[in-house]
Amino acid sequence: MLAHRIRSQLRFSPLLLAALIVTGCQSAAFDELAAFGDSAKTLEDDSAVAFYKNDELITTGKLQFKEKNYGKSYAIYKRAVAVFPEDPAAWLGFAASADMIGRFDTSDRAYQQLSKMIGNSPVYYNNIGYSHLLRGDLPTARRYFLKAYELDPSNETTARNLELMKNSVRFAQR
Repeated sequence: MLAHRIRSQLRFSPLLLAALIVTGCQSAAFDELAAFGDSAKTLEDDSAVAFYKNDELITTGKLQFKEKNYGKSYAIYKRAVAVFPEDPAAWLGFAASADMIGRFDTSDRAYQQLSKMIGNSPVYYNNIGYSHLLRGDLPTARRYFLKAYELDPSNETTARNLELMKNSVRFAQR
């Protein structure tokens, strides 16, 4: 009955609906999540903080990102950074989602915010490097990937990104 009510009110995809029901989320939070365009709640409205569990937006954003629903993950993470502006996970998801939909102006602002929070970490350098790789800025991407490698040579993400970078450079030389 709850599933039918949520599905009819919010028109979620069946996969997302199943994932949300399995995690045991409450329908009141779904109503807030679905109300991005609602004039009663704006991105600047801090009263919505009480309606979210600490990781609800980030968990939902990660699910959408993993399912390659980058537009949806962008909207969810945009809300997450408005509700939890000090959470680096929200900013990382927002920046990565913005990168995947080609909103590099937005991801640049998110990376500026992240530089203050986690600026000297492999995660930061990997993400900003990947952003530059998506833009086709290979020299800058390589520089960031190498910074990530210097901080943590055993990081698998860094190794994959450097391999991707190497393949990108080879492709460009053909």
